[in-house]
Amino acid sequence: MQELFHPTMRSTELSAISALGLAHMGDCVFELLVRTRLCLSGVAKSEHLHRITVEHVSAPAQAVFADAILPSLSEQELAVYRRGRNAHVHAIPKNATHGQYAKATGLEALLGSLYLSGQLDRIEELFSIGWEAQNAL
Repeated sequence: MQELFHPTMRSTELSAISALGLAHMGDCVFELLVRTRLCLSGVAKSEHLHRITVEHVSAPAQAVFADAILPSLSEQELAVYRRGRNAHVHAIPKNATHGQYAKATGLEALLGSLYLSGQLDRIEELFSIGWEAQNAL
């Protein structure tokens, strides 16, 4: 049986996934981390949880998050981030600039790659850095 909550893909397998495929996975990982952080912090009402979650997972907020973690990335992580950032997307939400959306896609690709390769501790480390920067604004 395959471990779905603890995947351990090798770099050769990850390179076969498109940048947008990695971002698709990373989008889910990022939202799960935000939702978990909010629940653990005591935000209890459903309407508050949704509104705050949406604020944190928006492309502009993710761009701030990405900028905060960039200095902490290894060369390999930076390469994955750039691969996602440079991916050709077909639609950009009206609340984001092209640059913000590109950074958000890079962040999501990085998180997707880290998750699929089983690097959960690294995800938590980077998430903590970005969360602090995002909430300092």
